[in-house]
Amino acid sequence: MTALPDTPLTRTRDARGVVTLTLNDPARFNALGSDMLAALQAALDEVARDPSVRVVVLAAAGKAFCAGHNLKDMAAHPDLAWYQQLFAQCSRMMLSIQKLPVPVIARVQGMATAAGCQLVAQCDLAVSADTATFATSGIHYGLFCATPSVPLVRNVPLKRAMEMLLTGDFIDAPTALAQGLLNRVVPAEALDAEVEQLVQSILLKPRVAVAMGKAVLYQQRELGLDAAYQLAGQTMAANMMDADAQEGARAFAEKRVPAWKSA
Repeated sequence: MTALPDTPLTRTRDARGVVTLTLNDPARFNALGSDMLAALQAALDEVARDPSVRVVVLAAAGKAFCAGHNLKDMAAHPDLAWYQQLFAQCSRMMLSIQKLPVPVIARVQGMATAAGCQLVAQCDLAVSADTATFATSGIHYGLFCATPSVPLVRNVPLKRAMEMLLTGDFIDAPTALAQGLLNRVVPAEALDAEVEQLVQSILLKPRVAVAMGKAVLYQQRELGLDAAYQLAGQTMAANMMDADAQEGARAFAEKRVPAWKSA
């Protein structure tokens, strides 16, 4: 595992093109301060430029996955411009996760609160230990979690999201799974194996189809039904022109396993 210079983030990459980014500031519960946000942004930007990356796993060290923004730092900077810059920096990083052409999997081993819960919701997939807990807890301190609400309400039903945002109460991992925040929940000792199972399944698919699919999914979600179908149809037509899609069609007709060119 390689520590990025002067940052609270570590990064590994294996021969398959799987990049693991690990929040590594356990003493501060992996809070999303400016340094952590900058480190994540730099790492995500690097992934975006590298066509050999296939999957990103977002993990964390210590007991907490991420406690969100550091309220001590925020209290020490009672300045509107400072707050605007912090939330803009965080929003840019969150959007970068969605814009990556590869799936991002949250590996949640512990508590995820406020912007930490936002980070889980923003990832494309999320696998959690059954002992992890989740909350949008800013309301306890007079701060409605407005930015965490953006991906939260796109993952869980509105009334469930509203309850989390208005009460700040914790929910456990099975509840988060039932509400749509998580894909899978397993015992802590099985967390790595469960993440690896998802990774292996994605690696069997062509990178081009995965990238196009991820992009169109998020784009069409924000459109009306007619426009969504138009965009989706155009995307599928373009996808079918890709060499791997042509190979997949031939393999189906010939009853054999496809030999991907871009996998």
